Amino acid sequence: MAQTSDKPRGLGPWMALALVVGNLIGSGVYLLPATLAPLGANQLIGWIVTSAAALAMALVFARLGAKTPMAGGPYGYVQAAFGPFAGFVTAWSYWILLWAGNGALAVAVVSALSGVIPAIGHVPGLPAIMAVGCVWVLTLVNIRGVRGAGDLTLVTTLVKSVPLLAVIGLAGWLWLSGTPPIVQTPVPITGGNIAAAAGLCFWAFLGIESATVPADKVEHAARVVPMATLVGTVLSGAIFLGISLAFQGYMPIAAAAGSPAPVAAFLGRHFGGAVGGIVAVFAAISAFGALNGFILLQGEMPWAMARGGVFPQWFAAESRNGTPARGHVVSSLLLSAVTLLNFGRGMGDLFQFIASVSLAAGMLTYAMTMLAAIRLLPGERLIVPVALFGAVFSAWATWGLGLEAMAYGAGLLACGLPIYWAVRRGQRLATAPA
Repeated sequence: MAQTSDKPRGLGPWMALALVVGNLIGSGVYLLPATLAPLGANQLIGWIVTSAAALAMALVFARLGAKTPMAGGPYGYVQAAFGPFAGFVTAWSYWILLWAGNGALAVAVVSALSGVIPAIGHVPGLPAIMAVGCVWVLTLVNIRGVRGAGDLTLVTTLVKSVPLLAVIGLAGWLWLSGTPPIVQTPVPITGGNIAAAAGLCFWAFLGIESATVPADKVEHAARVVPMATLVGTVLSGAIFLGISLAFQGYMPIAAAAGSPAPVAAFLGRHFGGAVGGIVAVFAAISAFGALNGFILLQGEMPWAMARGGVFPQWFAAESRNGTPARGHVVSSLLLSAVTLLNFGRGMGDLFQFIASVSLAAGMLTYAMTMLAAIRLLPGERLIVPVALFGAVFSAWATWGLGLEAMAYGAGLLACGLPIYWAVRRGQRLATAPA
């Protein structure tokens, strides 16, 4: 796997930072308060543990990005450390995480819009059509060029932060003005509840590696990729923890759990119901921006795998704009199928289902990258304990997702093995003497 050059490729420092922050602050921070509310104070512990693990992983990705910036990010690192099969399994895991997880983001866009236009949810099939429509609009944006996708990510990242900072600011003002936090219904603090919270919390941290995946398209990657990774993770983690504290202090568990738009409900509770519609628009923009960022990544993975010799060479072709158009199209077809086949679950249940399954399949990527760092960065003593912590957390958070999600995830991972064996067999036959 060849390292990328350090010449300008399209994504500047601000775009790379926006890609990380924009992918982290996606739909999760707007929807997770409702999902995590029944876990009570366990969610605070879950956020703290997950933030520490995400920061550890971000440090590892930053060091890898500085030392060996490679196209494909996690895939490139693991293949360099452990060979083609480990690289393929990691890349396949991450690719599933991307296109399956993007289904949840597409649902989140429509779910937020339905808060403004309730009729969306009353027209059979319309939410599914709108979700898939969002996917294909952004797929076309990314096929046209990485610069345009970067511009869109930068704008949506700035816009989406407004209501989140408003929630944190409001909670801080209430506390400073002497308004006592509400007394929440007690929820037992147990290892299982904390693990469940951590597993879901990590959904919000998906994307810490975002700047490493298109490293070949980042200007001055050896410097910009580590900066974007670390700064983006710290900024996002602070926002996540602030939101969680605000809800725990000033939003009843039942009200948060029963709301399809908990951030809007929080602000509406204090500023009036009219705020809810405004926040719902911001939530839709947030999910739309994150969907754009992750669609950028989902096309890069099959392209990088094909270039690395572990995926069909058909995916290695680029469009005239220098984008992996074939990878984008196939990935979006897969995520469209996942979204349409499961839309009967309802938007709320569908989001949690797809998020859990994609996490269960994709957490292997993080564990393998942590182990690869130990091998690729032998001279950095700090990396060993940090990377081991990240790997152990990945396994623990996967367990917290539950058996159903793990079973679906394992099944999706197994589907990739015949492709790998077929590609490798074709390569052996092509190089065998006549």
